[in-house]
Amino acid sequence: MRFRTTLAWLVLLPGVLAAQAATSLTIYRDGRVLERRSFAVAVPAGVSSHRLPVSGIDLGTLFSPDSAVVVTGATLDPAVDEANALRRSIGRRLAFRVGRANGGWDTVVATVLGTQPERYRMEDGRITFQRPGMALYPPDVVLERPEVVVTVRATRARPRLELAYFSAGASWSAAYAITLGGRAAGVVGHATLDAGPLAADSAEIQLLAGSVGRAGAPPGRRAYALEAARVAAPSAPAMEEEVGEARLYSLPGRWSLTPGLETTALLFEPAEAPYQRAYLVDGQLPYYGPLPQLGDEMTLPVAVRYTIERRDRSGFGDVPVPGGVARLYQRDRAGRPQLIGEGTVGHTAPGQSLEIDAGSAFDLTAKRVQTSYATRRDSSRMLGFASYRVTIANAKDSAVVVDVLERRAGEWSVTASSLPGEKLSSSTTRFRVRVPARGEATLTYSVRVVW
Repeated sequence: MRFRTTLAWLVLLPGVLAAQAATSLTIYRDGRVLERRSFAVAVPAGVSSHRLPVSGIDLGTLFSPDSAVVVTGATLDPAVDEANALRRSIGRRLAFRVGRANGGWDTVVATVLGTQPERYRMEDGRITFQRPGMALYPPDVVLERPEVVVTVRATRARPRLELAYFSAGASWSAAYAITLGGRAAGVVGHATLDAGPLAADSAEIQLLAGSVGRAGAPPGRRAYALEAARVAAPSAPAMEEEVGEARLYSLPGRWSLTPGLETTALLFEPAEAPYQRAYLVDGQLPYYGPLPQLGDEMTLPVAVRYTIERRDRSGFGDVPVPGGVARLYQRDRAGRPQLIGEGTVGHTAPGQSLEIDAGSAFDLTAKRVQTSYATRRDSSRMLGFASYRVTIANAKDSAVVVDVLERRAGEWSVTASSLPGEKLSSSTTRFRVRVPARGEATLTYSVRVVW
């Protein structure tokens, strides 16, 4: 988690330093950050202006969560570079250091007339378009950090100034470590936070999972320099709640973070859940268009899919699971966990199972060949007829069941098969093939396709 304190200090326009702000951040999956800051500064009734050193703010999103305070205007000056220090010096006399031919330095003075292009009036009145030397800027034209001047109107005096706004650059993702046992799997979920340029000191952190609408293109990612990481990260899991049509995870305690830091936080307590393993062979019918004639026999992968069951009122089944990467582990004979699969899961509501495609089976092979093919025209349609043979070999010491799936959009049907076909939907038919240990099984079927 690399978070940046964007409203670290509040300064009244006359230059009085205000107390450091309390910070609360909500980080969205798409890189947005909702920053809420509470400043220990008195806000008088009526209109007042305040100067805030702040960077990364989306000025159009600035508002006050305090119902007694309205932000009536704000001006952002985000630039801390020399070009903008020169821009702030227009009309002023600046000193410039000029090197002597025999060593040492001289100082000349010139008035800055403009910056595009640069123009200077020398002490004798002549104008030059070349910078006279190395500029020496007075402190009041150089910003230590980007700055925004906020004007607010309060219906009554307030002891603190509450502000909220969006910035960009931080993000988070979910990752799950699933260790498969004999009948149950151990599941641990973490949120990995990448704060980019964001920093925060003793901040409340919340993570929002869900699809939250966005108007317009996101702002570009801000540049930042890596600093030494410093984090106080509680070890307890996040507290989850429903907000609107999304899920909000509040990390316990307060976090102290600096730019460049990436870390993880526990999403929920480690859990156990039963799991199922399935073997799948995808058919070769094109989803759209003509039915092709195929030649030689083809070798197909036998995919492995794990389903982590999450029943209602089962502990883990009551937990919403943000979408992320799931890694499957299994222990070897010595008890060492080995990665056996990696896949993605989408946002999963309570009571819904997790499905993870883990790769292909080593000891299972499938071969498929088209054994017949014919087409004919019927009025304005084309009809295709084909037969297929799928042979599945099993080198394991135990029998397995392999699902052969055929998927096709539009009008199509299985006209004959050696095993019953189960119609899962209008576009998918499944054949369940039992393959004996160290043996093989064959499935044959014929289809009729219209296009």
